[in-house]
Amino acid sequence: MASMNTKTLTQRALNVIDQYLHFKIGNAVCSIPYFNNKTTRTRGGLRVAIGKGSPKEIFEEVQDIVIKNHISINALTNDSLKRLLADNNIGIDCSAFVYYVLNAESEERKKGHLDKHLSFTNCHGILGRIRCSLRPIENCNVATFANDKNSRSIPIKEIEPGDIITMKSEENNRDHILVIHQIEYQNFIPATIHYSHAIAYPEDSPYGSGIYQGEIQIISPDKYITEQRWIEDNSEGNSNRLFIRARKSKTEIRRLKWF
Repeated sequence: MASMNTKTLTQRALNVIDQYLHFKIGNAVCSIPYFNNKTTRTRGGLRVAIGKGSPKEIFEEVQDIVIKNHISINALTNDSLKRLLADNNIGIDCSAFVYYVLNAESEERKKGHLDKHLSFTNCHGILGRIRCSLRPIENCNVATFANDKNSRSIPIKEIEPGDIITMKSEENNRDHILVIHQIEYQNFIPATIHYSHAIAYPEDSPYGSGIYQGEIQIISPDKYITEQRWIEDNSEGNSNRLFIRARKSKTEIRRLKWF
């Protein structure tokens, strides 16, 4: 019988994923909604108001809303908590979600904060560099992670937890990123890749977006990542919305250069 082994992100990084996936206030639990600053055209402000907030910042903002609106925390249900978040434009975008997960992973690997390593591709000139040094998360997007200054493309056979899957699209606001949180190996060859991401699919309601998890079953490690079996939310093939998006994009497995 072939031997199997599993690798995961560090527990601290897994905890960050869980805090977004199972956000808890009182007895209510829900996935943090997806939020895209570009589509809502919100500019500036606190990170939590532009889809860039940490779980702690989101928790503190929700507490303020609850107090101001005289809402009983114990009266919140899973559905009403999700609605409260979405109605107040509190959420996380895909790159910020990955940023917080990989920042925790980088620190646990004794590599330090992400912003100490990242080259910010959209920061030009002295003022731009100052802006990015002061607001690194706000200025980090999919293009930043996918830039050759920050990461390198790797084949499936080399994949490890902490690697990312980037999807670069020619369509506006269609770039996307996944973080790989677990891998199952068979005879030291990747057999199943487990990923997490923040997304709002076009057909989702404002209350249906959030943190999703799925898996990519490796049919052949010598083939491209979009030639494998993608499964998410019990859907695969042409019914899998992420898989369709991946096939339409420049999709790569990449590794941060300091990992």
